[in-house]
Formats: sequence, C-alpha cells, structure tokens
Amino acid sequence: MNHSKVDPFEYSYYDYSDWYSDNAEPTRPPKEIIPACDPTVDGRLFHTCMMSISVLVVIILAVLTRKHKLCQGFSRGSSSIFSPVSFLDQTQKKGLVLATYGLVFSKLATLVIAPDPLPFSRDTPADTREYLKLVAVFYYPILYYPLLICSSLQHKAGAVFGMLLSFGHFGVLLWQKVDCPKTPEIYKFYALLASLPQLACLAYLCIQFPLLFVRGPKTDEDLDSSFYTDYVKFLLKKRPSATSSSSEDNPTLTERILMLPKNLVYLPEQAFRVPLTLAVSTFIGFVTIYHTALLLVVLVVPTLHIVRAGIDENIAFLLLGFGIVLSDDRMEVVKIVTFYTWLLEVSYLCAVTLSCLVSLLMLMRSMIGHRSNLRGLYKGDVYSIWNSHKTICPSKPGVVCWMGLTGYQAAVVCLGMVIQTVAFFICFLFLVFMIIVPVCYGRNMILFEAAGKVWPAWLALLLVTGLQHVAAKFAFIKKEAGTRALQNRDSLFLLTYLLFLVNAVLGLIVSVWRTLITALYNITHLGRMDTSLLHRTAEPCDPAYRYYTHSLKVEVSQSHPVMKAFCRLLLDLTVEGGRDGRTEGGVQEDRLSEAASRQRSRLRWQLLYTLVNNPSLLGSRKHFQTPKTPPGIVNGTPNHSSERGSKKEASEPVQSNTPTASQDETE
Repeated sequence: MNHSKVDPFEYSYYDYSDWYSDNAEPTRPPKEIIPACDPTVDGRLFHTCMMSISVLVVIILAVLTRKHKLCQGFSRGSSSIFSPVSFLDQTQKKGLVLATYGLVFSKLATLVIAPDPLPFSRDTPADTREYLKLVAVFYYPILYYPLLICSSLQHKAGAVFGMLLSFGHFGVLLWQKVDCPKTPEIYKFYALLASLPQLACLAYLCIQFPLLFVRGPKTDEDLDSSFYTDYVKFLLKKRPSATSSSSEDNPTLTERILMLPKNLVYLPEQAFRVPLTLAVSTFIGFVTIYHTALLLVVLVVPTLHIVRAGIDENIAFLLLGFGIVLSDDRMEVVKIVTFYTWLLEVSYLCAVTLSCLVSLLMLMRSMIGHRSNLRGLYKGDVYSIWNSHKTICPSKPGVVCWMGLTGYQAAVVCLGMVIQTVAFFICFLFLVFMIIVPVCYGRNMILFEAAGKVWPAWLALLLVTGLQHVAAKFAFIKKEAGTRALQNRDSLFLLTYLLFLVNAVLGLIVSVWRTLITALYNITHLGRMDTSLLHRTAEPCDPAYRYYTHSLKVEVSQSHPVMKAFCRLLLDLTVEGGRDGRTEGGVQEDRLSEAASRQRSRLRWQLLYTLVNNPSLLGSRKHFQTPKTPPGIVNGTPNHSSERGSKKEASEPVQSNTPTASQDETE
C-alpha cells in the first residue's frame, strides 16, 4: 500500500488505521455486555408499600375533606378526592398539576420497550406482555393520583402527605438509578436518560409541597380570585386613539426585530391566562419531544456504531457484487465506506436535532395561537376558528375531544417528530452525498453532470421567464394619471400563443415545486393542532383540528372570564344582601340605603340582559321549546315575529344569536 498518496477520505471522525496490519485480518473492538442489574431497593416491595400508603393517604384525606366541608359549609374553592383538579378553573396553580401529568406520562412512555411493564412481575412472557402493558396504563395513573390530590386540596394535611409521597418516590427512583445506571435494553443508558423527566417532576414536587405547607391553604381560587374582574377591567380600559395606529402599520426595522421574539416565543400578557387543559397539553408536548428524540437516537445511532465497527475488507467484495468499485485497494475501500457511514450518522443526528427544534418552535407558536383563538372566541368571533356560524355550547363530541386533548397532543407531536426526522434525513442525505461531498472531493458528481447536459433547456426557460417579466413591465403596462392599463395588445396576444409550450414546461416545474412546498409545510406543522393542514372549506375533515376546535367550545362556554366575573358579583351581592337583611317576627326587613338599592337594581338588570343575550341558554326557555318553531330557524331565537300575530311583536327587530364584541364585553 502506497502511504505517500494523499487520501481525501483520511479525515474521518475515527481513525481505524491501527486496527489493520499487512498480514492479518482487521480486529474488532470487543462488544460490551451489560448484565441484568438488581437495585438494592426491590421494585416489587417498594410498589407494594407505596400503593398501600397511597390508599391510606386517600382514605385519610377523604375523611378530613368531608369533616372540613361539614364544618365550613358552602365553600367556592373546595374540592374533593374524586375531583381534585378543576380543569375549568383558570386561576388554579398549574405547576403541581403539570408536574404530576409529566410524571405519569414519562413513566408510561418507557412502557413502549419495557421488558416488564408492571413492577410486580419479572421475566414477563412475550405472549402476556401486551396485556400487562394495558394494565400498566391504568396502574401508574392510580399510583400517582394521591400526588394530584395532595397538590390541590385546600388542607395542610394534603401538603404533609404530599411531601411524604413525593420524597418517597424521588428518593427510591434516584437510589435505583444510582445503583443501576446501565441496563441491558436497546441502549445501556436508555433507562437512566428516560428517567430524567420523572426525576425533574418529582424534584419539583419535593420543593413545592414544603412551600405549600408553609404558605397554607388558599381560598382565592376560581370565583374567589380577582383574575376575572381584572380581565373585565382590562377590557374596559381606554384604548389608544386611532392616530397612533399609523405608526404601527409601518414599523421600523428595529421594531420589526423586537417584534420577532413575540411572534416566535410565547410571552405572558396582562389579564390573560392559558386554561389548564391547554397548558397541560403543551407541557406534555415538550415531554413528548424529549422521549421521542431519545428513542429516535438510541434506536439508530448505536446500530450505526456497530455497523461502522464491523466494516472490514469483505465490504469490497460485497460492493463488487453490486457492480460498485470504489478503489482497487481494499483498505482504501474500508476507509471510504467507514467515512460514508460516519456521514450517515451525522446526517441522522442533524435531522433529529432539526426535528426537535421545529417541534419546539411549533409548540411555542401553538401557545400564541391558543391565546389568539381564545380571545377571539371570548368576543364572539367564531369565524376566526370556523368557516361558518357556530354556537359556542358543549356537545357530546366536544366533551369527548376536550377530555382527550392532552393525549391527542402527545400522539400528534410524537408522530410528527418521526415523520419530520425521516423527511429531514432524506434531505440531509441528498445535500451531503449529492452536493457537498462531490464538490469537496471532485467525485461522483452525478447531479452536476446531469444538470450540465440539459443546460440549454434551463437557460431557455430562464430567458423566457425573464422575457415575460420584462415585457410585462415595459411593453404591456402603461401608467397614465395614476392608473394602469394594458397596451400593445396585439403583441401580447401573439407572445401568449408563441410561449404556450414553454409555459407548459414551466408549469410542470412549478407543480413539482408546489408539491415539495406543500409537503414540507404539512410535515413541519404536523405537530400543531391549532392549525388545519387542509383548505379552509375542508377543515372539518382534519381530525386533529376538529378535536381542537370542539375542545375550545367546551372551554369557552364553561369558563368565559366575563361570565365568571359576573357570577362572582352575583354571589357577592347575595352574601351582602343576606347580611344586611334582618328578620323580625317572621317578616324580612330590608334596610338598604337608597344608593345600595339603585346598585342592586342595576345589577339585576345587568343579570337580565346577560341571560337574555346568552346563546347557550336560549334553547332552555319554555316558550322557545314549542313545536311551532318553523324549520330553518335556530331554536331559541328571541322576538321571532312569525310566532305571534300581533303587529307590535312583528314590528320588533329580530335579535341575532351572534354576540357582538361590545355586547360580549358587557356580559
């Protein structure tokens, strides 16, 4: 072998020259065998004890909660062990709920390739493994359910039990990973890396439960919170004048640069909070990105390492069987194939990294889209979400989609990342092996040779395209008195006929380009549920977008901030009226001042106005449920003149079910 020759493929990532000798076969590195590891803390014993403690904690909290309710009577912020989280409460602290959801999902994500789905079994047979995975899907949410109860119950005992459970889970899991960092799974450190989100969530719970115990229970949640009234005050604030909007229409370059993070990164804004369901689904999306990327890496990269380490001189004979001759020297063939394998690994890692970045960016854009969609629906702008008029009220499909929104988001992000990785990997392979490597080393320039043979056709298409643009600007458009019109129409008609076939070829190129752009856009936005991948008229055929819009119906109809602010005013008025009234001899005496009486009357009229113009309540009124309503009329349309024969009612204007922005703000 002539070592004086400079080999362009000598700059590979690994140097395998010391593996070979002139008279010996190449030696391979010894394969590391990871034995099965049994941690000091037995998983079966720990789960048995922890499950028993969890059941005992739930029973104790149930007794304490019942006793607390009997002592205090009616409480707006109270909860129970059967409903620990109010998903329609926008004022609830989201951190503990997000951590619990992340803990459950991270544990279930490892069941995809786990040899033992349940901790109570060892060496699970293959025929029963799938059945045990179904059992594990219900077991782990039940196991971590007491953490959710302790984080949301308004009781100090819940914080104490939460500290006990969170420290127990965190300590044992950390102990097990320190004892057994390597496992004989698809990758030796997969179990350790997959447990990092669980450790992070448990560590957050271990910090928050002591803080919750020190601060004590809070009762300013939901209707007792000032968030809803602050939202109404923000709506009623004086808006800037229309003259100041002229500068916003033509922003400067500096303003555009400063606005870019606002369009790409979600930043909290005043008097607005993302609902709990959307916050949980977004957080689960981030956890899904981590687990999917980890699986994509550990399933492929270790295999590529094994393949590259096993390349020897026999690869030259294998390639020769396919008619591929890279070099006459077999050792040079080994180096070339090793270098190409390394390029394959780099391209795959770049594709996974790009897929993660795109998915993170899409989740950030989804948060901004959630805020925009919710604000539009709060004001009654249904056309920003649907292409037709819709009534914002709960329905059977809406409730189902609202319950499954978090699971849908995780599945969509996972599948989107897999498809994005495959598409980006193909693009990187084309870029590396068809452009970069041929240009750097001057070999296998197949793409450039094919493009060079048809350069006259490309030049002709380029010239024809330029000719059409130049002629359209200087020959066929005339500007006169500030208007534009066609001129030289005879030449325009002749040129249109002569360039018909050339434009047909250009149309073919544009069609291919259109297909690539559409595919790339859909692949990039596959992880977003707030954006439909179909045309505006075909949005109902997009199942993910349909799930999202149905869940928004339930969210907006049941947790409208203006509606909750009004309900809080009514409850406060009821409590104050009960305190001011006195009963003497069985007769209720109302000793309110004249100002308080006027305020009560005004609030009652506001209540009446809100109830009359609430579209979700129109169908519940008795006189609108008669079978005399003609077809084509929305059930509950008030002041419908055809239902009555009097001229007075016929002359009254028909009120629409579509609330205006000002009407919604009043509500």
